[in-house]
Amino acid sequence: MTSIPEDQQKNYEIFRDCLSTALIEKISQPQSKPKRKPRSKRHSTASQTRIRNGNATKAPDVDVDVDAEAEAEAEAETDSDLSNADSLADFADYIAAETFRALPAELKTLDYHSYVKDADLQSRYALPFTGFDTPQLLPSLDPSVADSLSAYAITREPTQGVDEFLAPILTSYLTALSTPPPAPRATLREAEGCELCGRDWINLSYHHLIPRFVHAKAVRRGWHREEDLQNVAWLCGACHRFVHRFAGHEELARKYYTVELLMEEEGVKRWVDWVGRLRWKGR
Repeated sequence: MTSIPEDQQKNYEIFRDCLSTALIEKISQPQSKPKRKPRSKRHSTASQTRIRNGNATKAPDVDVDVDAEAEAEAEAETDSDLSNADSLADFADYIAAETFRALPAELKTLDYHSYVKDADLQSRYALPFTGFDTPQLLPSLDPSVADSLSAYAITREPTQGVDEFLAPILTSYLTALSTPPPAPRATLREAEGCELCGRDWINLSYHHLIPRFVHAKAVRRGWHREEDLQNVAWLCGACHRFVHRFAGHEELARKYYTVELLMEEEGVKRWVDWVGRLRWKGR
């Protein structure tokens, strides 16, 4: 596997974070196991008739659970525990690298300033992307990516194939590149890493500890002072998405408006312990 060129490394890390977040969300969701098919019985040849001493005798039926046998073999081939942090990191690194290489060259080095100045670029890459856009964005994607995602049950045809899985990741990636830098008030605190999991080698985004959707209500009802509304925490993509799944806007504003309050919750502690063990291989 060839390395990512230095001038593309920053964008690759953004893309890898978007993809790893999607993978983490996927495997953290409870998977409903498909219903087992009815047991099928297979009998030995034709009518199981054997000739003994000139007499035709029917041999006993042999009950062979063919479907269960095949299912066990398939599970043995594809069963790899992606809940293991090292396995997930290796898998995400592989999928991200192969997918990133298939992107158009201009998207591998794109930054916010070049994006906002290029109207043609904005027109050609209008957001959000859908599954119909993915083949055009990734025309040379290695088929092994689709095979790997399917083998680990990340994608399941026909409900969600590789194109549908990658479309929101590509949307998140271009959204990250085209988002302006945070307002000065949000940059006052220098973060040395994600304030939840502590990982300091991946991209961070700022999370309003008091969600913007409830700013007016928070002040009106006396939950917070207006000058506290812009308090932020710097989080990696995975932790940022987790926080918003963990609690709604109003609950975050009333109960979890500091990193310390979030970290008091057992569910958050378990998440941080798990995701903090994800390590990416150097490139």
